[in-house]
Amino acid sequence: MEESLPCRIASLVHAHFEALPARSKPIIRPDGTREWIPMSGIVVVKGENTPEEKLACVAVTSGAKCLPASQIPTCKGLVLHDCHAEILALRAFNYWLLSECKSFLAGHQQKTEDGGDSPSVYLRRRRQQQQPHNPRPQLELCPDLKIYMYCTCAPCGDASMELCMASQDDATPWEPNTHNTTPSPAPPDTEMLDGRGYFSRLGIVRRKPARADAESTRSKSCSDKLALRQVSSLLSYESSLIVAVTENAYLAGIVLPEEEISRAACERAFSERGRMSGLVGEVWDADVVAAAGTSRCGDGYRFRPFRVFSIPTEQLESLWRYRKPRASDPVDERMKVKPGVVSGVWVAAAAAASSPSATSAFTGTLANNNNNNGVKSLPTLCGTKTGLYETILNGVKQGNRASEPMARGASALSRARLWGFLRDIAMSSHSPSCVSGEREEVVECDWDILRRIVTAPTYWEFKKAPVDPAAETPTRKRAIRETKTALQGWVSNVGDESWGLDVLVDPPKKKR
Repeated sequence: MEESLPCRIASLVHAHFEALPARSKPIIRPDGTREWIPMSGIVVVKGENTPEEKLACVAVTSGAKCLPASQIPTCKGLVLHDCHAEILALRAFNYWLLSECKSFLAGHQQKTEDGGDSPSVYLRRRRQQQQPHNPRPQLELCPDLKIYMYCTCAPCGDASMELCMASQDDATPWEPNTHNTTPSPAPPDTEMLDGRGYFSRLGIVRRKPARADAESTRSKSCSDKLALRQVSSLLSYESSLIVAVTENAYLAGIVLPEEEISRAACERAFSERGRMSGLVGEVWDADVVAAAGTSRCGDGYRFRPFRVFSIPTEQLESLWRYRKPRASDPVDERMKVKPGVVSGVWVAAAAAASSPSATSAFTGTLANNNNNNGVKSLPTLCGTKTGLYETILNGVKQGNRASEPMARGASALSRARLWGFLRDIAMSSHSPSCVSGEREEVVECDWDILRRIVTAPTYWEFKKAPVDPAAETPTRKRAIRETKTALQGWVSNVGDESWGLDVLVDPPKKKR
């Protein structure tokens, strides 16, 4: 009997993680403490439920750490704020997508000249008739593509609150202390950004828990960030400037072990019947509505809930030796297990990079952009070419210090590196007016506008850059802003915006 799609997705992601070197995996510490770690992966499925169905794992990540709020102003775009596995997976997916875009654009000219196959099995150029009022972005995901996320643990935050309650020796919800007559001063957002505490309050935005004795963070929970992606799509700001937001640019589903699923919590956190209910039917794309005369058109920003799939506990136990402690484990055993401190990041090479016409340009960009991205040390993984391999500690590549961030230690998934990657694509790309042999004109990207955006002097100005009214970016900003308002209690993690791409150039070493 053939395995179900969720089970095949889980097996594929686990196989890729198991193939990673030991330095990216949890260890047993000298005192006998066993490390556990959450792991996530992104799998793209082409031709689902057809004889040609194919699964490809494009990103695998692990991690359970994030930076305290006090460290954010010193990051300069070079340090990852949030290294939870799910969030790294989202960033890794966008790195892969930008790589695919770069390779597609590099190989497209050769395709038009020799009449060969499309330079990508995942991307295609858009038709003018699909978005007559929008000259950018010019690419879109192929319509037969669906995207799934696999996680070994329930996303922290609202989707896992019932699981947190059940893991306590006393599962009674924790009530706020209303008898404290001398409360200490606190920022106005603190109450709405509870971590593990106040289990009686559900359906709210929460910050990442951190340890009870650690400085608090301002990173929102994975539940909250995934909920936001149900409106903003999987595309990051950088990716959305090149790739259109279509229906399949959203998660089709999340796959979790059945022991990590509280159906009530998932429905509350993610479904149209939970805290997102106020967004049902909203449309943030005036061009689409005007052209179609309806809000049911496939493109544009809207609330698109994903499905939550399960795999049997037995499958997880057979595949995963780094699981977190269960509530049923003896207390003394639970005390000997701690979260791992190292994060692993693996991203597949762009499929389009296999095109001879694109290979040289693509490889050069990787070398310039990522400054030793680990590809040479890990050429293939489960038969898949490696586009990126990193081991992250405290938000930077292992062997570097987050307290003194330098370009050489910045992850390819960091703010500065992803912005720099987009800049390189914009500065090196050009586009023919139409595809040879095809009758319909295709959408053109206004490269002058994009180049103006990517050459902004600071990251804040890059993200706030004014664009032409026909572009999707203002729509994206409205959709995100209104979704954060609907989620109630979202406070931005500000303080790491006043730097430019000059941070990607390390100062020369001092002579001794």
